[in-house]
Amino acid sequence: MISISHLLRLVDAYAAATRLPDVTISHRLFGDSKKLAALRAGADITVTRFNGAVRWFSANWPLDVEWPDCVERPELEAAE
Repeated sequence: MISISHLLRLVDAYAAATRLPDVTISHRLFGDSKKLAALRAGADITVTRFNGAVRWFSANWPLDVEWPDCVERPELEAAE
């Protein structure tokens, strides 16, 4: 089962690759600079927000960084 811990693995890998702090990544993912801190402290999010965050990572993932195996990477939607 996929969980918040899987999302946080994406956050940690992305942060390590980009050297961006959680507050910046949180704002880019959720429009809320405090949401990742809340998730790390045990808060929850809706499935829609979770899936949106994973899709954002998939679309913005650094080319030279391997996607974590524990999280299925969504297909990018073709531009129309």
